[in-house]
Amino acid sequence: MKQGRSRPSGTPQPTLTRRSLLIGAGGAALLGASRSTAAAKRGSHVAVIGAGVFGTWTAVHLLRSGHRVTLIDAWGPAHSRASSGGESRMTRAAYGKDSIYARMALDSLKEWKALSLHSGLPIFHQSGVLFFFPTNDAYARDSLAVHKQMGLSTQALGATEMARRFPMIDFGGVEVGLYEPDFGVLMARRAVQTLAGTFIQSGGTYVTGAALPVQASGDSLKSIRLRSGQQLEADAFIFAAGPWLPKLFPDVVGRRIQPTRQEIFFFAPPAGEDRFGPKALPGWADFNGGDLYYGMPDIEGRGVKFARDTHGVEVDPDTQSRRPTDEALANVIAFRDRRFPLLRGAPLTEARVCQYENSSNGDLLIDFHPRLANVLLVGAGSGHGFKHGPEVGRYAARRLVREGEVEHRFSLASKSEVHRREVI
Repeated sequence: MKQGRSRPSGTPQPTLTRRSLLIGAGGAALLGASRSTAAAKRGSHVAVIGAGVFGTWTAVHLLRSGHRVTLIDAWGPAHSRASSGGESRMTRAAYGKDSIYARMALDSLKEWKALSLHSGLPIFHQSGVLFFFPTNDAYARDSLAVHKQMGLSTQALGATEMARRFPMIDFGGVEVGLYEPDFGVLMARRAVQTLAGTFIQSGGTYVTGAALPVQASGDSLKSIRLRSGQQLEADAFIFAAGPWLPKLFPDVVGRRIQPTRQEIFFFAPPAGEDRFGPKALPGWADFNGGDLYYGMPDIEGRGVKFARDTHGVEVDPDTQSRRPTDEALANVIAFRDRRFPLLRGAPLTEARVCQYENSSNGDLLIDFHPRLANVLLVGAGSGHGFKHGPEVGRYAARRLVREGEVEHRFSLASKSEVHRREVI
């Protein structure tokens, strides 16, 4: 595989392969197509630390803008402990009154569709997304109003209509639903690994290496030190290290981002039953009086996905146990049996333990280090960030060269050490 331009002396050799990255035949063409709109300051060398969805999309946008880019990760793109790892993520534009995220989701969807077309296997499944609520609450009304302003085809459905269209779900106690036919499910690991392969094929450099906590004097960073003892020099640095960001910058980020434990379960649908596939069952979320559960259809035979969207216990991403708990499984099964009666007794096919990296309010972090002028911090996906990866990367690449409008909600100053979730 082509590894791109010459890498800084003394840096580790890349270890990605065609097999591990699942590169589609047209990947390089996809990336190269946007180079005609390159930004100013071409040719500077930017190091992006973290090859998750935020870091890899940022690296892609920087490469499109004419920068020389090195992408580095301790274990590889979308590895098993990363917040960008795992099978699937929902993409949706329902965010209540938070139109900023609705628009980011819609703009990102265009890039996801383009990547899916150039991948060897699908990355985006247009299953639709259904949110349902016990009452016609403000979140549902605000989402619908925002979507109307955006020209989206979101439909407001009553319980009778939902039961007719989605008979695999018991809508007892539900009054209203929002159905987004244009959205659906992203294949998370495949998406990031395909994108990383595209980045490499188009001239980017990938390095496997673990960055150590940043220690620098003065007002800029000259290099980062890797656990191997080697140094990586660059003109600018973007740290998109997910739940490891507080460890790299304990004094600046610290408790403004808190990783929490999340448990996810997959169950086998009945044999020969097609009502749980993506052509029939949308991605869904049951707001359930504030105790939110969500899930996705049986995609590529992995099973029907269920999770409880509550921030679990705070964890260390390096040391937390990846074994699911009996308590979490029992809780999800009780919900499943009530809301999806056809899945009663369905065998568990897979369980995963991952983490959210939550900002104090749920907003993303895309801002400069307060002292190091050439360091940009990107993170705090807060359980909803994956879908926004393309737009996060675009915004971060422009912020690095100080172009475009600045969104205060993404600033470090807007993050507190006292956590109160506001974005759902």
